[in-house]
Order: sequence, then C-alpha cells, then structure tokens
Amino acid sequence: MAAAKPDRRTVLRGLAAAGLGGAVGSSAGAGAAAAAAKRNIIVVLIDDLARRELGCYGNTFNETPHMDRLAADGITFEHGYAAAPVCSPTRASIMTGQYPARVGITEFLDATGDDYLPTSHHTLPETLRDAGYRTGLIGKWHQTETYTGPVRDRPGNPWSHGFTDVIASEQKYIAGGDYFHPYFMLPDLPARQENEYLTSRLNLEATDFITRAHGDDKPFFLYLSHYATHTKLAAPQPLIDKYAAKPGAGEPGRNPVLAAMLEVIDDGVGAIRDTLQDLGIAEDTVILLLSDNGGDTGVAVSDPLRGGKATLYEGGVRVPMIAYHPAGDAGRVVDTPFSTVDFMPTLLDTAGVARPRGQHLDGVSFAGLLAGGTAPRRGDLFWVYPHWHNPGAPTVSMRRGRHKLLRYLHDGKTELYDLTADPGETDDLAARLPGRTRELRAALDAHLRDVDLLPPAPTRENFPRQVLAADFEDGLAGFTVLAPEPEARPGTVRAEGGALTVAAAGAPAFALLRSPRPAAESPAAIVVSPRSYAGTDAPAQDTLFAGLIKDAENYLLVWYNHRRKRTGWDVRVAGQPAGKRIEQLDGKIDYPTPDARLACAVLRDELTAYAVAPDGSWQYLFTADVGQYARLDDPEVLGQYHYGFGVRLDGGTAAVERFAVHRR
Repeated sequence: MAAAKPDRRTVLRGLAAAGLGGAVGSSAGAGAAAAAAKRNIIVVLIDDLARRELGCYGNTFNETPHMDRLAADGITFEHGYAAAPVCSPTRASIMTGQYPARVGITEFLDATGDDYLPTSHHTLPETLRDAGYRTGLIGKWHQTETYTGPVRDRPGNPWSHGFTDVIASEQKYIAGGDYFHPYFMLPDLPARQENEYLTSRLNLEATDFITRAHGDDKPFFLYLSHYATHTKLAAPQPLIDKYAAKPGAGEPGRNPVLAAMLEVIDDGVGAIRDTLQDLGIAEDTVILLLSDNGGDTGVAVSDPLRGGKATLYEGGVRVPMIAYHPAGDAGRVVDTPFSTVDFMPTLLDTAGVARPRGQHLDGVSFAGLLAGGTAPRRGDLFWVYPHWHNPGAPTVSMRRGRHKLLRYLHDGKTELYDLTADPGETDDLAARLPGRTRELRAALDAHLRDVDLLPPAPTRENFPRQVLAADFEDGLAGFTVLAPEPEARPGTVRAEGGALTVAAAGAPAFALLRSPRPAAESPAAIVVSPRSYAGTDAPAQDTLFAGLIKDAENYLLVWYNHRRKRTGWDVRVAGQPAGKRIEQLDGKIDYPTPDARLACAVLRDELTAYAVAPDGSWQYLFTADVGQYARLDDPEVLGQYHYGFGVRLDGGTAAVERFAVHRR
C-alpha cells in the first residue's frame, strides 16, 4: 500500500521543527518566495473583551464563526494573559516584550498625562522594520503622550516606534468610544463607505494593507488594533436588532450591542483570512488574536472567573487568546500560560529575526509551540497595578505554576489561590499554605525591587539616611512660612514646646512650611508627624500636607484630611491649581493616634503617599504622577523645590511635632 502523501501543514510542521519553516514560500513567483522567507505576522487586538464572549470559549449567544474557525485551525490558550488589567500597559508589553512596570506605563494613558512609550525601547515593529518588514498599525495606538501639535512630532508616536504605515489611528484622545463617521478622534479621516462604522473601516484597511504589502514583495507585520468593544457600546442598528431578537437577549452576558460589535470584528477576521488565501500567502502567515484586558464589569460577565477590567483577579487579566501558525497543530488547546510579554520574543523567533542587542526581554518565546512543538518552561508571571480605578484597587500579583498570589498595596492583605482547582479564586489558601505564601511573597517583592516602580514604605530600613530633621525645639528651624490661595493667610504659626502650631482664629488658614533644604535626592521619603489635629473645631478642613514646595504658587503635595477621613494630592503651578481626591478611600482611613504620620515618597516624577495606621504599620495610599506639572526626574527641576509640609484649617489649632526627610 502506498504511503499517504503528506499535506502542506505536515510538511511545514516538519520544516519548522528542523528550523526551515520560514523558507517555504507560495507559488506566486520568485519575488513572493523571497518575501515568504520571513513569516508574515498579524496581531488582532480587541479592546475590553471578556474571555467568555467568544464561541470557542463557550459562548452560545454571540456569533463568532470566523474566530472560532481560527481557533479550530490553530491554538486556543486556556491561560492567555494580558500583562495588565487595562489597555495602555498591555499594549506597551506587546511592543517591548517587557512588563509594564519595567516600561513605566501601568495605567491607561489619559489626555493630560505625560507618560508615553519612550523611544529608548527597540520595539517589535521597529525590529521587524529593520529586518525588511513592512509594518502597519491600523487603529488604536494609545501609547502617545499628548494630543496636540503635529501627530508625527508627538512623543511616543507610532512612526517613532517603527511603523511604516499608520492608518486610522487616533489623532485626539480616545475618550469613551467613537464608532460612526465623522469620528471626533480622527477628524481628518474621510469616510470610504456610507454610514461608515469604524470597526468595518478598520477591517477594510487591514485587507487593503495586506494586499499592498504583498504587492511590494515584502513580508509584513500588521497590528490591527480595534477600538471596539470599548464602552460606550455602539453598532449598526440592524445587527443590534438581530441580537435583540434572540432568546435571552438583555440577560447578563447576553448584550445585543456587544454581540453586534463583536460580529463586525469577526467579519474582519474572516475577510483577512480570505484575503490571505486569495493572495496565496495563508500558509506563510501567522495570526495572533487576543483582548488587551478583561471585560468591563459594567458590560461583560466574566464567570467563572472573578473580577474584570481594572482588577488583577483572573477576570481582569486572563483573556481570549488564539494563535494560528501554518505549521502548527489544528484544534490544539494549551494550558501553559502565555502572556503578552511573550509576544515580542515569540514573534521575532517566528520571523527568524534577531532580538535587539542589549535589550532585556521579560517574555519567553513560544515560537516552537506555535509551529507544532512543545510548550517552553513557563517561569513566574507578574502584574503590578498601583492604581485606584473602579472596580479595582492598588494591587500586585504573581503566578507560579498552579498558584497565584495577590496582595493589596493599601492594607497588605495577601491572598493565595490554586488556579487549577479554583479558577474562580473563591478559596483563599494563604492561611492554610503559609510556606507557599511566604515563597511567592518573597518572589513578588524581588520583582518589585527589580522593576523599581514604586518606592518602598518609608521605614528606616528602606530609607536609612536622614538628610533633614526638625523637632521645633528652637523655633522654626529655618522654615519659611507661606500662605497660598485660596485663604492667602497662614493663620497664627508658632514653634514652641517642641511643636509647631497653626491656629485659625476667626477665618480659615492655610500655612505652608518650606524647609531650608532643596530637594536634591530621589528617591526620598518626606515624613511629617502631627501631635494633634484641630478635630471638631475644624468643620471641614483639618488637613495635613507633605511634599515639595517652591513657593506659595508652586508646590506638589499629598494630603490627609483628618476631619473628613479623606486623602489625595494637591498641585499648584504658577498659581493654577490641580490635584485629585482619592474617592475610593473616603471615610475608610482614620489615623487619630499621636504617632500617626503622613509621608510623601518621591521617586522620579511620582509622589507616593503613605500613612501610619493605628497599629503602627505604614499603609500605602496612592501614587500620583506629577510629571505633567514638573519633570522631577530632571535634577535641575527637582532642585527648584524644597522639602516641606503644610496645615490647612477652618478653625481651631493643629500641631506638628516633627518633620524629617530620609533617603536610601
């Protein structure tokens, strides 16, 4: 009996195992064969999509036949992870192969911030471009600092990171959704279709880009980054009506608008695969499809996973993730965790392109797995999310094998879960497995030191060098009293009896005490120790401040209002106020004891607030990025400020008994 003739996938898999998979080209001529020497790569990124929304992950309401077919033809990752629970940091991890905490982007970038993806990183598209690829971004970028001035001049713009083609990518801030032409965030983009829907437009641009790149006889990298399914949800009405008529529509997890948006994305996946087939390059192209984070809890249902977007529980970071490689196994389901930090090494190895010399990559290459081989050894995975963002809280977490450790930064609460036995994270094992908990806690602490994102708690062990101390035994000790707006009066300020007192008699008072020492050290811990608050004599303002002060019109401070049990940060630049109250902590903090201290830790251009709880431990409160107001990572800018503190009162008297500054 004659041996069965191997099919093309079997041949490709064998060649890939021998390291020759990239040399198999199409039959479209010598030019196309040369281009196919390096794999084409397509990444389809969906915004805010919960794992269970796809049919291949068990959804029976939404209709996603093309994505389900992609999974049937390739790999479904049961433990596919975004590197962050919100979009910008996950996108940074895809571009750099590094943890978002190492990159320095841990929160979504807003319109007024100063963060952006720095060009010091040799990114995935830049590396591929330098290896001869045509590199295309279609859609959402969200890695740029500002939304003013020429797009190509903005810090962190996609051209500066190696994209040769940037198409239908935001010129203005994304905000809460923009899906029908004319697009407010793309004011210069003319419509190509009547009643144009943005997701359909991106799909059309994707197939056009593939056709152009193939015509140039170049391998290509396409990053199709959808704005959907980010809220506010919107879709063509006939599609919404279709799903609204289905049984169960409107029940939890059966959202007709979300389903309609997803169908259009799915149509685009089908159109891309058809285009690849028509051009004869389907067998030369690798496709990865995923979401940038878990679903929005106001829209999606993550069951059986816990949590959603903006949380480090599985529902926030475990996402739908599918990979197709022409030499891979069809219908394969992989349990090995695969993260967006792995994309850069995986795709560079898949393309046969060398990694940037001297650049650290946190990710692990899964190139062999995609091509039909075995999974690599998966080391630890880490997440750092130091932000108050409903429904989440500042947390850090890690996964080692089947176990996941999660720690809340505010109160230090630690949870341990067995993700194999308990994927819904309902059974906290921290107390029952103390050894494993200590082991993972130590590894997580080591990671935090490694990425150097957050200053540690302002203890003497962490900040052993004292550079300034004042106990006010001998008067003001060189401090200058300033009276900022709105009160423009400091009240009565005295230093006697080992304490500095501020009294507000008959009118509100706001006194800033600027130390004689310029701020020349970073990181530094600025600690103010109150002796007493005004209490009931101050009906609203009974507030203590700590931080950096230039003068009455320029300061960067964190604060705690004892009367209202609130905390936040206060900035003034050239007399213009800014700042924020951390609403999630309203009424939840209370430090009335005499040894209750407030600290402001300065690291680069961020202020981190800590306070001493009644049990004497330091509690993390929040981190505020003040780089848009003052680039404190510039020594000349930092040196314009002095260490200082402040007191603001509606009435009564408050006393501070000590002020100190420590550094590492």
